[in-house]
Amino acid sequence: MLLPPPSAALIPLFIIASYNPLNVYQDAAICSDSYYGAVGNSNFFWVDRQGPCLKYLLSHDPQFTSIHPLRLLEHRSGTSLFWLEREAVDESLSLSAKDELFEYLVELEGLNAPSLSEGQQPLNTGVGSAIEVLLRGPDALLLRVDLQRTPILEVPPPRLWKAALISDSPVPFTPVPSLAVDRVKQILSKVKFDPLVASVVNNISVPQLKNDIRFLTGEDGKSGIESRHSFSDGILVAAEWLKARMEDTGATCELKPFLSGFGPNIICTYAASTKTSETVLLSAHYDSRGSFGSTRAPGADDDGSGTVSILGIARTIARRRVKFRTNVQLCLFAGEEQGLLGSRAYARELRAAGANLTLMVQADMLAYRAPGEPPQLGLPDIIGSPEVTQLVANVSAIYSPELSVGFTPACCSDHQSFHEQGFPATQVFERAGPIADPMYHNSGDLSDREGYDFGQLKSIGKVQFATLLHAAGFFIEEDDE
Repeated sequence: MLLPPPSAALIPLFIIASYNPLNVYQDAAICSDSYYGAVGNSNFFWVDRQGPCLKYLLSHDPQFTSIHPLRLLEHRSGTSLFWLEREAVDESLSLSAKDELFEYLVELEGLNAPSLSEGQQPLNTGVGSAIEVLLRGPDALLLRVDLQRTPILEVPPPRLWKAALISDSPVPFTPVPSLAVDRVKQILSKVKFDPLVASVVNNISVPQLKNDIRFLTGEDGKSGIESRHSFSDGILVAAEWLKARMEDTGATCELKPFLSGFGPNIICTYAASTKTSETVLLSAHYDSRGSFGSTRAPGADDDGSGTVSILGIARTIARRRVKFRTNVQLCLFAGEEQGLLGSRAYARELRAAGANLTLMVQADMLAYRAPGEPPQLGLPDIIGSPEVTQLVANVSAIYSPELSVGFTPACCSDHQSFHEQGFPATQVFERAGPIADPMYHNSGDLSDREGYDFGQLKSIGKVQFATLLHAAGFFIEEDDE
């Protein structure tokens, strides 16, 4: 790895490191003023060439992607750094990725087609440019954007790329405390087959899942929802409907705004039957994306599947008269497609309040099954708490043995927001491998299509629900007779 020449000694180094929190954060104090957050599998640091953080990072994490001399404070007021990173997708989907990135850059103000020839140096670096390409590689792109002139969050990134603003100030990272890990290990050590748990989770209704997803996608012809994009009218319709349906199950729900113009987070709580602050959280994101240039964004799989799984669990809680021994939150986040914005706001709120969160499990894309493949459950290969991931895997083997369980490189959903705040967290996904859904981030992401498997959706929902029941503790309320 080449460092800048001595003449650049006073220029801060921008470091992009692969996600390896066990190494990077063993001694967080050394780099506490240098860490600027993460997008996907990439961590960002601004470091002094002569400071201890650079030496620490170089000695503790050999997986650095790149080191660059960039001026953090040189840009004008109102500009921000914007990162795009290619998703982990099956080879069958990846052929169009480069063309889609080209179209996206053309769409943004200040870029045009002739500027994007292969191998060209960073472009539009003039002082007056609304967008400046700082770094460009085959799988990532770093932009500096004048937000006053280019509303970049309103332009959907290419469908096979994830994107987010990089913080303009240091971001605290809180490792998961050992006591929190031990609590999950204790739950894990006690998990065994419980016929009552099996009876409850098997009660999730597939016909109801179908009705719910058809409402959210607009396939039923009644909801009028064309899109659940974070800035759309449809997401507001969906938010009100989801809140009402969750409240029908006995939950106390709140629509929590987090950024102007975005649909709100939906936070629903079932109070504990005893006095305790302990909380178990299940979540999904209910915002969606469609094809580039299209206003239609049904999002049946991403992440309507996770959303209706949460709603299906809530409906079953009510139908089976389940009461919990600890607090339970079922959350539906917006702004996930713009960089986990809704969940990051809520996770930070919980951390600031000193929340006692036992664990959280995010559901993102549960329903697509590729032709010829068995029903599957994918668990995160890197980001998250290994103990929670193992708990979910064990629960799956007990209550949904029909699922083939393995790891997925597909990342990084709302569980990352909680993991970064020191909460034990993991994710459930539809495939033990990269993304294979041909309608991923596409206006054709409907439930009425080949490969959309409600059986797999229910099986993963059973895993979520059983994990919740074992972690929170529960009983069945008797009839008042």
